[in-house]
Amino acid sequence: MEIPPQTLDRMAKSMADREHLLSPRATRNADYLRRSGHRTEEPAIRPPFSRDADRIIHSKAYSRYVDKTQVFYLVENDHITHRVLHVQLASKIARTIGRALGLNEDLIEAVALGHDIGHAPYGHLGEEILDDLCRENGIGGFRHNVQSVRFLDTVEDCDLTVQVLDGILCHNGEVHNQSLRVEGEAGWDSFSEKLERIESGGDALPCTSEGCVVRCADSISYLGRDLADALEVEVIDERDLGEFPENCIDFFGIAGEEAFYDINRRVLDVLIRDIIAVSYDSDCIAFSDEASACVKAFKDFNMEHIYMNPKLRRNAEKIQGMYRYLFGRVVEDIKEERMDSPVYEELIRAPWASRRYIDAAGPAELARDFIAGMTDRYFEQVFRRYVLPERVQSRFRGD
Repeated sequence: MEIPPQTLDRMAKSMADREHLLSPRATRNADYLRRSGHRTEEPAIRPPFSRDADRIIHSKAYSRYVDKTQVFYLVENDHITHRVLHVQLASKIARTIGRALGLNEDLIEAVALGHDIGHAPYGHLGEEILDDLCRENGIGGFRHNVQSVRFLDTVEDCDLTVQVLDGILCHNGEVHNQSLRVEGEAGWDSFSEKLERIESGGDALPCTSEGCVVRCADSISYLGRDLADALEVEVIDERDLGEFPENCIDFFGIAGEEAFYDINRRVLDVLIRDIIAVSYDSDCIAFSDEASACVKAFKDFNMEHIYMNPKLRRNAEKIQGMYRYLFGRVVEDIKEERMDSPVYEELIRAPWASRRYIDAAGPAELARDFIAGMTDRYFEQVFRRYVLPERVQSRFRGD
């Protein structure tokens, strides 16, 4: 059923009235910019950044979040965090902060949902290995934030706004900043300059306050959650907790070992309130001095005791061998034009892949994107398909 024009007009006026209530530093829907130049139809129902969130959710790359490792790979436990949950948590946290600060929640949601789409199988270990392989094959390094943009903007050509792509590109959960100020303008030239800078190993800040909020929320969403997951799968124990930073114990009100099992709730509540209080009447998105020191100390603790823990990385050599074999084999399949190979079936001939991208990409680039897009489970499945002999179903009749 069509919505009457007069109803659409009233809806548009209502939306405009709501936008007047936003902070002066919020991104307005009317300022969106797409490469295609298309104007959004019926913006009263689906504003441009809300449409972007929908396009991300319905992308093939987003579907593959479901079996992407967050931190703990090769672990049989349904209670630990995977990427699909992490981005939902980051989105919720960022929207909570954004709502309090009067920012554009649709833009925040789109950036948060898309920010980790470029992660390779086996989390940051996979990213490290794929980075080495890309450099060895002469196509530059591998960074998951750049790959997120590549999947959404090039491989699937979702025609997202520059504000959303900029926020995705400029998230950096590994780096800690006490305060973030918008950098550059919402335009394609500025975006290209940032992309080149990040590909060269540098960093860049978002062009919107909403993007800055997501960058902070990314860290908030994983600090306590990763520690809770590490306790769940017994990667760390009481000895590790004995080295937990004293300033964090005081700041988050951790009284005794049992309180660590409630650490995520404490982190979220304290840090969300801190950012809102510090950023409300400010020109930046920032932590207080005390909170910033705690976030840095918390990240350092997690890096030493969780991410670099030998228990977590004990299969690193095997996974590296799998990556190297798959990368070489996929490149060979492309060069030999093996139409029945996985890369042809699932990427090169896939109806959802941009023909412009397929025609322009070289074998190593296609291999990078094919492998980076794999879930952990599919990565293992393809490896087994290449390495193990195929079973033949047959009947044997006795005499």
